[in-house]
Amino acid sequence: MSASLVVLGAFILVFQASLLVVMAKRKLRKQFPIFYNYVFLLLFITIALQVSARWFLGQYWFVYWTSTGLTMLLGFGVLYEVFVNILKPFSELIDLGKMMFRWAAVFLLITASITALATTGSKTTTLCTAILQMEHCIQLMQCGFLLLLLAFETRLGISWRSHGMCIALGLGVFASTDLLLSYLYQKFPTWQGSLDMTNAVIAAGLFAFWTVGLMLPEPARKSAQDSPTRIILQRWNEALAATPMSSAVSDVAFAPVDSFIPGVEKAVERVLARKMVQ
Repeated sequence: MSASLVVLGAFILVFQASLLVVMAKRKLRKQFPIFYNYVFLLLFITIALQVSARWFLGQYWFVYWTSTGLTMLLGFGVLYEVFVNILKPFSELIDLGKMMFRWAAVFLLITASITALATTGSKTTTLCTAILQMEHCIQLMQCGFLLLLLAFETRLGISWRSHGMCIALGLGVFASTDLLLSYLYQKFPTWQGSLDMTNAVIAAGLFAFWTVGLMLPEPARKSAQDSPTRIILQRWNEALAATPMSSAVSDVAFAPVDSFIPGVEKAVERVLARKMVQ
């Protein structure tokens, strides 16, 4: 490992530790618990990879693939956590999103299983191939989520200065660059030194961006009443409420914005009328 990579690794450690401190001081650990654990795991993995590459080279690949599998699982959890946080003002969409994430997790498991069964070689090779396939699928989901936010952030009234958007932007950019670097590693193996340096610089910039972004004050959230797509949200509410999976609880959750308060007033009037009759 070159001296430049060692220096960049030290910078990455500093930025990761700074990010954890910022989240703890600004009490963001409770708001983003999965992301906090994700960063803490990355900090531990960075140290473990540096130590193994320097003094325990024989154990390096075991540490690498173990850390890849763990960060892949937590990365999917961070994507779900950010999705719920960003759409928190629009609770009528969260239940549908949760169902989609559950099916996405099932799809990832099926894809990894099929890839492992179709891969020839030792059990270690099969496991590594399945982990790599799942990691690429999750990175594609992170890129797609970023594109979704780019397309609908104005319609949903979401500010790019919000902490959820900051995390989502970092995840999407890092996932896209990592997919590109993975392709370049396979296509141009002689570029490994330059690609390693590029990957380290991007990682350091990512954690610096997250640190600054979470340090800045978050703008006030907009409610569904303030959203420029209020009518569209009401249509989604009514469509979701009309589905067979809606229950008494979901009827309240997916009720149109304008119909909630009049409904409460009518209920109060009925109770008062009964009392007057009695």
